[in-house]
Amino acid sequence: MLTRMLTADNPQALCEAEELLGEGNLVAFPTDTVYGLGADLNNAQAIEQLYVVKGRKSSKAIAVLLGSHEQLGIATNEMGSLAKRLAENFWPGPLTLVVARHPHLPANLSPNPTVGVRMPDHPVALALLKRTGPLAVTSANLSEHPNANTAHEVRRQLNERIALILDGGRTPGGQPSTVVDCTGQEPAILRAGPISLDQIMASLL
Repeated sequence: MLTRMLTADNPQALCEAEELLGEGNLVAFPTDTVYGLGADLNNAQAIEQLYVVKGRKSSKAIAVLLGSHEQLGIATNEMGSLAKRLAENFWPGPLTLVVARHPHLPANLSPNPTVGVRMPDHPVALALLKRTGPLAVTSANLSEHPNANTAHEVRRQLNERIALILDGGRTPGGQPSTVVDCTGQEPAILRAGPISLDQIMASLL
């Protein structure tokens, strides 16, 4: 497969990305943390390719990225009060919330009854997600390899494995999002990241 690279400000970039995703292809794009690799959320075969392309274990869940709060209902039908407050306080931003998975989502998105959801704070990511709706997204790198913070770093690892890379420059964050389990009474950090537990707890006061 020939991997194309388009600058994100190319007038055709988002349209082409949307078309390729709709056809079941994988597209890499910048977020506020690291470059993400996206697939059609309703296409189980495309989601399977996320695992294959990355060499990712199927026991690891794939997160869902959203372009707006209104898209939440596609990913979950049980957004508890804790998750709602954190989304209001930190979205868009580098915080992934683990909530109950919508029963209509493909089974291979996660081996658990939960799913991670996030709204990235990046204009290219948000513009794409608003066109496509929520996407299944993981970091655009090979498993156990460094995260990609530029389009060229994505190409070095995933060239000829994916259809398109949207080049939006270097990502501003440079590290993956904080992941918080919101299924209990209190937030629990599953992966440390840019937003600390102290910040999370302070926002709930």
